[in-house]
Amino acid sequence: MTTFNLIATCAAGVEALVGNELRDLGYEVQVENGRVRFEGTAKDIAKTNLWLRVADRVKIVVGEFEATTFDDLFEKTKALPWDDYIPMDGAFPISGKSVKSTLYSVPDVQRIVNKAVAEKIKETYFRRGMLPETGAKYPIEISLRKDHAMLTLDTTGDSLFKRGYRTEKGGAPLKENLAAALIALTTWYKDRPFVDPTCGSGTIPIEAALIGRNIAPGFNRSFLCEDWDWMSEDMWEEVRAEADEQADYDTELDILGFDIDGRMIEIAKRNALEAGLAHDIEFKQMQVADFTTDKDFGIMVANPPYGDRLGEDESVHKLYREIGEVFRPLNTWSKYIITSDLDFEKFYGERATKKRKLYNGAIRTDYFQYWGDRR
Repeated sequence: MTTFNLIATCAAGVEALVGNELRDLGYEVQVENGRVRFEGTAKDIAKTNLWLRVADRVKIVVGEFEATTFDDLFEKTKALPWDDYIPMDGAFPISGKSVKSTLYSVPDVQRIVNKAVAEKIKETYFRRGMLPETGAKYPIEISLRKDHAMLTLDTTGDSLFKRGYRTEKGGAPLKENLAAALIALTTWYKDRPFVDPTCGSGTIPIEAALIGRNIAPGFNRSFLCEDWDWMSEDMWEEVRAEADEQADYDTELDILGFDIDGRMIEIAKRNALEAGLAHDIEFKQMQVADFTTDKDFGIMVANPPYGDRLGEDESVHKLYREIGEVFRPLNTWSKYIITSDLDFEKFYGERATKKRKLYNGAIRTDYFQYWGDRR
């Protein structure tokens, strides 16, 4: 059985979370900037695509080497076993990046890699002229960093954050894998109350419900490598059947998402319905100031507006004050708020127990963490 060198790519700041996910799935890992390395079979490629909540993609590392000339790049790329992965009619679009490398022209680097891969496939299949590239896609990335080349094949296709349940979204949506990361950084467990007071289109509560139910986040979507002839349909059915068996449909969840915008609440309900979680989450239109609870040891996770647009600061700071006034007195609750406003603590009314730098897309944010009394 073939074993592949694999990487799970991810946003800066969440590499350790992806490493933990992979360890929980049974893999030995090496955590690096923006990625986590591990090894696995074709079945493991399917399993990790299905189960990783925080990662962006699962890629096969076809080869790595040093390259300072185009001749180096061509010969060493051609020497790699592309014919083990790509059939004669396979399409292999090339993307690339170069950081602090002698070969700095990305278009030229892509062209050389394309030529080398094509030559290898033509030699294998005794072809002359152009390859048809009419079959399944095998996207290749050439990454050069300080003259070190890494050539990978993307197995995922659309990024793993695209779970398939978000039929509609609001003006500033949070990616599903970042929402999962925010929850993973809390002490929430499925027997505790969970509240998102600025839930928007419902992404954070839905991700919490998926975690609480132990539902594989990729269960209801497809992946690019399912079209590859060496990734069998039976294997994918087996991996999905195993995932279905692991789901917990019995535990009662206590998850609330509310928002002042009634239109967003309706969207959140439709998204939860699409995810099959409509009965696991209570969504309601409500302003933060009206929230009350007599429950203990709950978790609050919020992605409130950041006030990035001109004239929004005053209303956003008012919201931050309300969140503080309502949630700060809940001593047994732990509260977690992500925002790009570094003055958040001033308006919330308390210094965070801990802050963690994260990126919401290209936006640099802090995750303000207020830990409640322990059980």
